[in-house]
Amino acid sequence: MSTPSTKTLDHIVHLTPPGSVDAVSQQFRDLGFHVLPGGTHTGGLTENALVVLKDGAYLELISFTHPASHYPPGSPERQKRDANPWAWKEPGWIDYAFLGSSSTSLSELINARAKKDKSRIRYDPEVDGGRERSDGKVLKWRNSAPSQNDGRGVAPFFCGDVTPREWRVPLDPPSNAEHPSGVLGVAHVRILVEDDDLSDMKANITSVVGKSPVSNTSRRATWVLDTPRTDVAGGKPRLIISIPETTDERWTLRERGEGIYEVAFLVSSGMKAGQAWTPYGKIVWLKG
Repeated sequence: MSTPSTKTLDHIVHLTPPGSVDAVSQQFRDLGFHVLPGGTHTGGLTENALVVLKDGAYLELISFTHPASHYPPGSPERQKRDANPWAWKEPGWIDYAFLGSSSTSLSELINARAKKDKSRIRYDPEVDGGRERSDGKVLKWRNSAPSQNDGRGVAPFFCGDVTPREWRVPLDPPSNAEHPSGVLGVAHVRILVEDDDLSDMKANITSVVGKSPVSNTSRRATWVLDTPRTDVAGGKPRLIISIPETTDERWTLRERGEGIYEVAFLVSSGMKAGQAWTPYGKIVWLKG
């Protein structure tokens, strides 16, 4: 039996302030994305909207339904909110997921690989998750994330569908993945880390992906990923781990900590190029 892939980009998470899903949906429409309604996650703490891409990956535009102050101190709801891994994140690009499995424990696979590689990354066992769509359909999946001290947001979490993935990522009709900006798919996800952490992070990501980087220097490393519909967008996405190279990057790392600095998108020839910003995160447009 073949070893399941651990390098398929599933989605990228963009956080905005509580109760702002409608507002951020319009902001992404203004940037040239077609935004679809999402729903409320199990437990009711978060809600989202989606931007699905032709390569099968998607953007999750997520916010908490209420600020922490909405829940009485010490209440079960407040404790659950405070324990959420994104509760203390600054708005912007905060996390990303690889496609998981509903039948195979990828956490066990990666932990065994990391032990053999002598890298430090460890993943927690899979836990159940889900969301109710705006049309009432209930989605179920199993998530596994890096252990608390192992770089959540630098290393990916895994999301494995229990219900059909097309319920979670509605690529039918095809118009769902057609964007006024000409976006086809993800070109790269670039993550900033401290100089002293780069070596460990390279080793960690190599254990997760299961392959060495295709490019590796003293300042950055690059891995080639797959997507659920690889090559539909005209190229495979790259995962880039690097130390800061500009004043803005150094400021971002200091203020936000290690994590995603920018997301680049492949766009159709003759469409957008250059850079843009959500209210909280950097976008790069690259010609496909």
